[in-house]
Amino acid sequence: MRPLGASLEGTGVRFRAYASRAAKVEVELYGVSGSDVEQRVPMERGEGGVFEVLVPGIGEGARYKLSLDGKSFPDPYARRLEEGVHGPAIVVANRYEWKHPAPARPLEQWVIYEIHVGAFTPEGTYAAARARLPELAALGVTAIELLPISSFAGQRGWGYDGVAPFAPFAPYGAPDDLRAFVDDAHALGLSMVLDVVYNHFGPAGNYLPAFSPEYFTSKFPTPWGDAPNFENFFMRQLVTDNARYWFEEFRFDGLRLDATHAIKDPTSRHVLADVASVARSLAPPRVVIAEDERNDPAVVREHGVDAVWADDFHHVLHAVLTGERDGYYEAFQPTAQELAGAIERGWLYEGQMSVATGGLRGKPAGDLPAKCFVYALQNHDQVGNRAMGERLSELTSLEALGAATMLLLFLPMTPLLFMGQEWGASTPFLYFTDHDPELGKLVSKGRRDEFKRFSIFSHPEAREKIPDPQQEATFKRSKLDWSERRRPGHFELVELTRSMLALRREDPVLSVSSRAELKVSSRGSVLVVSRGGRSPRRLLLVNLGDRPVAVSPSEFDPLSWTFVRASRERGWNEGRLAPRAAALFAYDGTSQAPPGRGPHHAATSQAPS
Repeated sequence: MRPLGASLEGTGVRFRAYASRAAKVEVELYGVSGSDVEQRVPMERGEGGVFEVLVPGIGEGARYKLSLDGKSFPDPYARRLEEGVHGPAIVVANRYEWKHPAPARPLEQWVIYEIHVGAFTPEGTYAAARARLPELAALGVTAIELLPISSFAGQRGWGYDGVAPFAPFAPYGAPDDLRAFVDDAHALGLSMVLDVVYNHFGPAGNYLPAFSPEYFTSKFPTPWGDAPNFENFFMRQLVTDNARYWFEEFRFDGLRLDATHAIKDPTSRHVLADVASVARSLAPPRVVIAEDERNDPAVVREHGVDAVWADDFHHVLHAVLTGERDGYYEAFQPTAQELAGAIERGWLYEGQMSVATGGLRGKPAGDLPAKCFVYALQNHDQVGNRAMGERLSELTSLEALGAATMLLLFLPMTPLLFMGQEWGASTPFLYFTDHDPELGKLVSKGRRDEFKRFSIFSHPEAREKIPDPQQEATFKRSKLDWSERRRPGHFELVELTRSMLALRREDPVLSVSSRAELKVSSRGSVLVVSRGGRSPRRLLLVNLGDRPVAVSPSEFDPLSWTFVRASRERGWNEGRLAPRAAALFAYDGTSQAPPGRGPHHAATSQAPS
C-alpha cells in the first residue's frame, strides 16, 4: 500500500489520509508563514476509508493540515513539524546525498552507547552530538543508540511521549541534520540504533483517534489509555511503515523497541514478527532489539527479534553494589552467588515466583546465544526512573564502577553503556517534561506520588524534594559535563573502559561471542568468571565485598596464569584482591599476556583530550 501522508509527485504533492468515519476530508494549505488557510482542496474517498488527492503547483516546504468534516488536525503521518505537534506539517523531500555505507558489523560485535540527544551536549542538537562521535569511536563502542526522536509535545522530554512517529523532533535539528549524524557515524564505523515506541502514544498531540477511533482498543487498558489496536490493518501498517521509514530514509542499522511486553496483539501473528520481517527483508538486514521484562525467550525464538534487554543482570549487580532492596530490587539477593546464577542462565528468573510482580516470571533461555542478551550497568530507565536520577557512580564509588565495567565488558553478552558512564559522570539523568500547564501539574504530582512506596519517600516532605519534571532546570541538570572526563579518577575510568573494549575487540577469547565456554561461580564475595577452552583461557575475579580477599586464580583452575590488569591501582597485589576491585588473568599455554596487552595494575593516567 502506498504510504499515508504527503509525498512529492511530479510537479505537485500527493496527500493520502485514512479517516474511517469522516464524510468529507480536505487538505488545508497555509502560506509560508502565518496561520491563515490559503487554499482548501477536497480529497477523494477511495477503498477502505483512504482519502487521496494530487495537488499540482506546490512542492517541498508546503505547509498543510487536514480537515475532517470541517475540523482541522495536524497530519499524524507528517514528516516534519517545525511548529510542534499541534501545528501544520511541512512537505519534505529526501535530497540528502549519502557519502558513507553502513559498517558491515554483526550483532556479536556490537557495543551499544545510549544517548539522549538533548542532554548529551550543552547544545542538545544532532550537530553537536556529531562532533562527539570521534571520541566515542576512539573509546571503542561500535553502535550508538538514540532515545526516541519522534515528535512529542513541548521543547524537551525523554521522547517516550511521541505522537508523530514519522516526524523527527524539531528542536534537535532538521531531518537532514539527523541524516548527517547517521552518515558521520557510519564514516567512523559506528552502527546506528533508534529507540522507537509502539506500545502507546503520548498524552498530548495524538490525533490518530480523530481520524479513526479504530486505531485504538479498550480491550487492553494501559497506563496511557487505550492500547494501539493491532487487529486494525492501519495500525499494523503504521508500525511496519514506520520501521521501514527509519531504516530506509535515515539508514538506521537497528531499532530498539520500547516495552514490548506492553504491546497487546491478540492476532495469530504478533506485530513484533512483522517488524522483524521488515528488518530482515532489507539489504543488509537490520537488527531489532526488544525491551521486554517478561524474560520470555519466545520474543527471540518465535517473533524473530534479535536481542532483548536482560535487566536481571543489572538488578542483581545494582543490589550488590548499593545494598538497595526497595521496589523491584526486593526480588534480587545482593550476593555474588545470585549474580553468578543470573549470568550463567542469561537472566535469573526462569519461572520462579517474584515478590516484585506477585506472580511467576520468566522461562529458561539456555539455548539463546550470548548476543541475544543486552546487559547494562546503567541505562536511561535505571538512572532516570530514580527519584533523584542518581547514576551508579553517585550511589557507590568510581572504584566499584570500574570493577563492574570490567565485568560487563568481559562477558560475551551484548553490552550497553549509558552516556557519560565511561567516565563515571556525576550529573544526574532526571525525568523531564514540557507539557502544557494543566497536564504538567498532573505529571509533576504523579511523579512524586509514584515514589510513596519507597521508604525514603514515605513522608510528603521527602517527596517535595524530588525534582519537578516540568522545571527547565531539571532538564539542564541532566546535561553531561564533558569536562569531568579529564579529572582525576574519571579519566582513569575512561582508559579502563577503552582498554577493556580493545581487549574485547582483539583478544582471541574475548572477541568470541559465545556462552558455550562461559563458566560462572562464586566464593564468598568473589565472583569467578572464566571464558575459553583449555587454552587459551581468560579468568576474571571480582571482589564484590567491602574487604580485601586473599585469592589465587589457580584455586579455580590450576594453570600458570598471567596477570593482565586490575580495575584500579593495586586492585590486585600479591595474591590479595582489593574490595570492589576486579582482576583479569590469561592463560595461553605460555607465560605471555594476550596479544598487544602487557600486564599492568591500573589504567594509564593520561587524561583524555
